[in-house]
Amino acid sequence: MKRALKAALLSRVLFLLCVFSTTRSQSCSSYTFSNNRLYSACTDLPFLNAFLHWTYYPSSGTADVAFRVNGVSISNWVAWAINPTGVGMQGAQALVAVQNSSGILQAYTSNVQTYETTLAESLLSFSVSSLSAEMSGNQMMIFATVQLPDNNTSVTQVWQVGPVTGGSPQPHAQTGDNLKSVGSVDLLSGQVASSGAGGSRETKKNVHGVLNAVSWGTLIPIGVMIARYMKVFKAADPAWFYLHSTCQTSAYIIGVAGWGTGLKLGSDSPGVVYHTHRNIGITLFCLGTLQVIALLLRPKKDHKNRFYWNIYHYFIGYTVIILSIINVFKGLDILDPTKKWKKAYIGILIFLGCIALVLEGLTWFLVLKRKKMAAPTPEKYSHTHSDIGGADEGNGYGI
Repeated sequence: MKRALKAALLSRVLFLLCVFSTTRSQSCSSYTFSNNRLYSACTDLPFLNAFLHWTYYPSSGTADVAFRVNGVSISNWVAWAINPTGVGMQGAQALVAVQNSSGILQAYTSNVQTYETTLAESLLSFSVSSLSAEMSGNQMMIFATVQLPDNNTSVTQVWQVGPVTGGSPQPHAQTGDNLKSVGSVDLLSGQVASSGAGGSRETKKNVHGVLNAVSWGTLIPIGVMIARYMKVFKAADPAWFYLHSTCQTSAYIIGVAGWGTGLKLGSDSPGVVYHTHRNIGITLFCLGTLQVIALLLRPKKDHKNRFYWNIYHYFIGYTVIILSIINVFKGLDILDPTKKWKKAYIGILIFLGCIALVLEGLTWFLVLKRKKMAAPTPEKYSHTHSDIGGADEGNGYGI
């Protein structure tokens, strides 16, 4: 019995040691490379399970670097880059590792000039030698010797992980840690900092999404519902008009703010263009502006052009609703938030749709009832016709 207890205890201790060893292996300081590769410094990068090892040589202004990423497979590409001219991907001088269409893991350099890059092989602005890549289990590694730009030991670094299709790198995710994997590293002192630029951009995208979902995607449909269903009640006139105008004007103001944040995001990322989403957004802004101008030019009820103005106003209004809802879903696909946000917006649309369905039935009931009450009965029509002795028989009403 005691032996069994000791064996169980020993097994438990060995298990804990194994877990501890595995956890420790995730730290750069405890990692051992094959082929007797040694580096004088390293850092655990804050995102994407990535690590950077290096040895800096002041006399030549070069550095041996090793970049490795855990939790990847041959269906992924990895890259580490120095950006000598800015912060982020544009202008980054990248070392890339990817398994090509022949099934060979290769390492090459890529000069990234746009955000729509395919990481095509190209020369960098500084020299690179001894470039190679290795795959060990679920870990991919890049090794190289780089000539530091202007012998500057403090550099902006960017690192990424993305999918591979047919041996070609595909765009990486535009959310989460993939937008945060940028910062600085001082190869002399070992000091590392994360810029947080990705997090700031993600916040701007969230603000842009919320503003447009509230304005174009929610307030505009509510404003149309107010105009369509409240004016059927005589007691609501002219209150329905002021509520409708207030709701639509508020939606337009908030929508313009959302549109402005979208323009800012586009200017900050000139290579990232979501054509359909952008084009619909521009169209909505133009149509919304036309509606505001049309409100100022609205003819009086008895004006001969009021009929044509109504047709224009209704057509533009319902077009805006349809395009707004489509573009909100386009934006949600781009932003790629947790599923609960898309479900929440779908819930709002279903709720508004149910209310509209009930009010539509009530509106038709009241309109038909009033028409029935206003229509002359056969007895009344016959009596009126005999009284006027057949005068103006062309219309039957003596008018």
